[in-house]
Amino acid sequence: MGFRGAIYRRVLGLAALFLLAGCQSVYFRDAGPPPAAPLAYRLAELPFSEYWTGIVFNGEKIGFTRFAIRAVPGEARRFEVLSEASFVLRFLGIEKKINLKARDLVDDELALVEFDYDYRIDGSELLQSGRKDGNDLRVTVISGGQPVERPYAAPGKLYPSSVIALYPVVHGLQLAREYTYPVYDGQTQTIAQVTQRVDTYEQSQFFEGNAFKLATTLHGQSTTTWIDHRGRPVFELALRGVMISALEDEDRAKRYVALAALNKQEALIEFSLVRPEAPLSEPRRAARMTVELEGLDRPPPSDDWQRCQRRNRAQVCEIALAGSSDAPGGIATASAERYLSPSGTVQSSHPSIRAIAQRITPAGISPMEQIARLIQWLDENIEKAPLDVFSALDVLQQKKAECQGHAYLYTALARALGIPTRVVNGLAYSEQLQGFLFHSWSESLVEGRWVPVDPTFGQTVADATHIKLLEGEALADLLPLIDWVGKLKIRVLALEHQKP
Repeated sequence: MGFRGAIYRRVLGLAALFLLAGCQSVYFRDAGPPPAAPLAYRLAELPFSEYWTGIVFNGEKIGFTRFAIRAVPGEARRFEVLSEASFVLRFLGIEKKINLKARDLVDDELALVEFDYDYRIDGSELLQSGRKDGNDLRVTVISGGQPVERPYAAPGKLYPSSVIALYPVVHGLQLAREYTYPVYDGQTQTIAQVTQRVDTYEQSQFFEGNAFKLATTLHGQSTTTWIDHRGRPVFELALRGVMISALEDEDRAKRYVALAALNKQEALIEFSLVRPEAPLSEPRRAARMTVELEGLDRPPPSDDWQRCQRRNRAQVCEIALAGSSDAPGGIATASAERYLSPSGTVQSSHPSIRAIAQRITPAGISPMEQIARLIQWLDENIEKAPLDVFSALDVLQQKKAECQGHAYLYTALARALGIPTRVVNGLAYSEQLQGFLFHSWSESLVEGRWVPVDPTFGQTVADATHIKLLEGEALADLLPLIDWVGKLKIRVLALEHQKP
């Protein structure tokens, strides 16, 4: 089986141990002083042109990545970087397939020139292309067949996120050295700052020889990578050690397809489910709930229907049905204009969205009646399935989606009718799994109050087991959730039901 086969067996066997960050020292040890001269390669002289890695999530192999770099013929200072990531996760018995492909054209210092990205999730596709033009980055995003032009201010050098592991190799790996530079992140469609630091020089049973340990932070998320003397990331830990990647040969890296087909474990659910001390009775009839949450690094929002306050190391939140006589909060003061505008995920101005919204809501009815008509139409026409999407138009085309897709489409339809609406994200109780799952729903502004609306559950007014943690419809808005998944603990202090 060789070195890579041994790594693979060790990774699978010990993945769960990395959930305890303090145990890392058992498997990584000091390798003594590194070479005096910094490790640095010019792109034209890299000792590799391609590598593959296998990905393990919460103890289960879920996918692979591929990285390749080659000089552009006839252009001495241009290089093409090809990167790909493929994942298969099981969710509620259904395979969720994710494939991300990127082509970045860079100069000999890895600075971005142009790019083309193709992201596919469960049959939905998001295309991006862009070019650095002086102090601007011009990007075209196509979701649901709808192109959107997006200019970004980008003075100076900008780098693609695909070269983050390679940047220190080109600019010099040396102990205690730090790097800070901006990248365009295609997954969040944002320009963000990367910070990196070379911490130690180590040995491990997970890789041959010695490697530099590199700490990287992007979007507030930390990754630890070990880079060998050929400039390759031989081992990497992310999501507090829950996600692990290691070098493998191509055949072994791609074997995840067969493993995923045989693997019946719900790795994603088991990792993200937040179980209370006892199952909740009749959660869809919950009118008021008080909970204690541990593991959050920021307070949840307090508004018209949810009031939270810190108590010792926990957050205590009381949620009451919107419209209850003593619902927490008051009159909403946020600008409604922001929540009437279309976005890349909520294309409320698209002709097909506007036509459907008008067709299913007759003139002269109240906003709450309009909301009820939208929820009924979604319930009858859009299948509830564990299928990820990029936008409301994807849902309209596929006629099925998971909770986030239902929230996208409902929000688009409501905005098309002139009802200010936003997407919110948090926890909601699942009767099937007897615990709280991360969930997306919407809030609509009606008569000066935000009303929680859950199109996935078919609720014109969402029940009180919905705990809002943050607002936002873009992937960048959801990044704080990464820190909370697998860490949250919940205790239900009180639960009241609607009267019959």
